[in-house]
Amino acid sequence: MPEPDPVPASLVTPDTVKTTAGTFVFTDGLPTPETAAAVYGRLDRLHAVEAYRAGLPAVSLWAMRRAMLAAGVADGDVLVFSELMDCRSLFLTANADTVYFLTFLDLGEGPVVVDVPPDCLTVADDMWFRWVTDLGPPGPDRGEGGRYLFAGPGYQGPLPEGGMFVHRVRTNRVWLLGRCFLEDDNPAPAARRIREQLKITPYTPGGYGTSVGSFLLGRSPLAQPAEPRTPRFVEGSGLAINTVAPVDASFFTLLDEAVQAEPATALDPGAAAPIAAIGIVKDEPFAPDGYWQEVLEDAAATANAYVRAVAMRPRAAEGSDLYPGTGSRWTSPPSGGGFDFRTPPPPVTPEGRGPFPDHGAGRLTARASFFYLATGVTPAMCMNLPRIGSQYLWSTMDSTGLPLEGDRTYRLILPPGIPAEKFWSITLYDNQTRSMLATDQRFPRAGSQAYPTPAAVPDKDGSVSLWFDPVLPDGVPEGNWVQTAPGRNWFALLRLYSPLPAFFDRSWRPGEIELQAPATA
Repeated sequence: MPEPDPVPASLVTPDTVKTTAGTFVFTDGLPTPETAAAVYGRLDRLHAVEAYRAGLPAVSLWAMRRAMLAAGVADGDVLVFSELMDCRSLFLTANADTVYFLTFLDLGEGPVVVDVPPDCLTVADDMWFRWVTDLGPPGPDRGEGGRYLFAGPGYQGPLPEGGMFVHRVRTNRVWLLGRCFLEDDNPAPAARRIREQLKITPYTPGGYGTSVGSFLLGRSPLAQPAEPRTPRFVEGSGLAINTVAPVDASFFTLLDEAVQAEPATALDPGAAAPIAAIGIVKDEPFAPDGYWQEVLEDAAATANAYVRAVAMRPRAAEGSDLYPGTGSRWTSPPSGGGFDFRTPPPPVTPEGRGPFPDHGAGRLTARASFFYLATGVTPAMCMNLPRIGSQYLWSTMDSTGLPLEGDRTYRLILPPGIPAEKFWSITLYDNQTRSMLATDQRFPRAGSQAYPTPAAVPDKDGSVSLWFDPVLPDGVPEGNWVQTAPGRNWFALLRLYSPLPAFFDRSWRPGEIELQAPATA
């Protein structure tokens, strides 16, 4: 009998394989029972870590909805911050510059129509934090105010022919976040405009937007146009609520709630796979036993470390460095993958939009870092268009790469000509909660607006010196100081509203946050 050809070396699994995951033992390729058990244990943990990453957007939004319900804000009610949001609420990197309004729309009983006030930057996302549409200045109404219809995945009835902007949504709910600008450093006009002009109305098939001819052709019923409804408003300013997703194993309980609340088709099969692998499946009970509880606890700790690393100490390869090769600590998470976490935001020139090539793959770290730090997905958050939208610059470290400590003194110099047509601000956030830093200073921010804190005073050369310290340094104007808290590290977010060309061509860049030597006796 002829000798068989030797097995190619590239196909051979040795009897003993040493890896960083442990030593695996095989009998001529067959795993031993101990090796198989070890591999499955590791796979379960890997799947749970991936489920955490994949589920982070949904859990973040579900945690927000739970917090609003607990505060008495039902679906369809509107939480409005008439005097701006402050440090009492735990809300991922919120600003203290604009009047917020938030609502969840329940589409389970049929489409919902929203009339949005003029000049309010508003975004609609589904319950997996996927962008649906912009409303307001970046949306199709272009800031004039408009009427929008949202239809859920189960709706099969007629839709209007015109008169409103119609959007199909993959989830049973849609989340709206609006930001309205102050007028002459006063939030009252914006808050009043929201309360008077924001309408949320169940859609009446055959009403407004449906022609009589459509009825006569049998395409739609005919009904009287519905009167727009004023929603119930709940005041948010001064409200203490926690909207931030947990980082321990309870994360997976919220993930199961989010999955059960939506149709199975709300998530693509590939994204749903790791979530299903740990026992979270639509219409099936999620009851982890002792083994799985230990797996989930370990995975939550591992995944939290992972997303903290990519969000707060990103590698250069992530593409979020705003000034690569300079040693600058300023980053922008959306700049690495755009609003859809695939390709960087396209450059816009006088010749038009010049998109980067799409390689057909998402950027996992860009997605994870964004949802760990922020809420609200829209192309407007990172578009490279001067004088439109806003730009966000993050710094989690001082100029030398060390943590920003709450009991030390730091200075940041913003050079003359800060490129913001509307206004600029800088806000401090707690490293742990990623929410506004809680101190005796209710609004931990400084900026060019004179509300809710005094406007920052420029230096003689036109630059602006900002100080971060537990107490107001001698000789520093109050508007140039943001209070910090001993024992609590922080990071900073610089916002440029209606950014000017000097930001995009990088001819202007902020200084670094510099640690100051303690005063000598």
